[in-house]
Amino acid sequence: MAELAELEDPKIREVNEKHGDDHGVNLSKLRALAERLKTQQELACQLWGTDDTAARLLAILICRPKAFERDELDVMVREARTPKVHDWLVNYVVKKNPHSEELRLAWSADPDPVVASAGWALTTERVAKKPEGLDLAGLLDVIEAEMKDAPDRLQWAMNHCLAQIGIEHAEHRSRAIDIGERLEVLKDYPTSPGCTSPFAPIWINEMVRRQHDK
Repeated sequence: MAELAELEDPKIREVNEKHGDDHGVNLSKLRALAERLKTQQELACQLWGTDDTAARLLAILICRPKAFERDELDVMVREARTPKVHDWLVNYVVKKNPHSEELRLAWSADPDPVVASAGWALTTERVAKKPEGLDLAGLLDVIEAEMKDAPDRLQWAMNHCLAQIGIEHAEHRSRAIDIGERLEVLKDYPTSPGCTSPFAPIWINEMVRRQHDK
């Protein structure tokens, strides 16, 4: 904790706080610290228990993802207050855990929109890597009905799923683009030069174009 406190940079904290993340540690330095510590499940659990954002990010990097029980991960996703901790927890830990499919189904139906967004993130992963058994048309029905009025983080996750369906599954592409065009979610999102807009129709067309160019 003392070492993490030394890595604190007020300028980084100022930038992070605009995104809802209350820490000021350079992530490259955090990763270097994790590299030095290697995998330490017990230490990871102690760091998570501090409720400190930088400590929790470090915990995620040094934990053993498959060691967590289903109920532990359910509690952790509800405790993950900040977007970065939530995002890393889902991507670096839950996706590698044997309970991920069970949690995907439970979280997608959760009344807490942030927890539900974790369910959608896991669904997006399946759309891309293991779509067998998924009802893609049914997912598009839900997105069409609910994405427009969803809270920010849930909306973002649903939009990512919409784009992924359009990118990966040609038979659903025109419908995915049509839903994106009608709902106009993230249409005016500021995009840096060289980056792809998160507006689903632009995102889908750009990624499909790149696949064809390969």
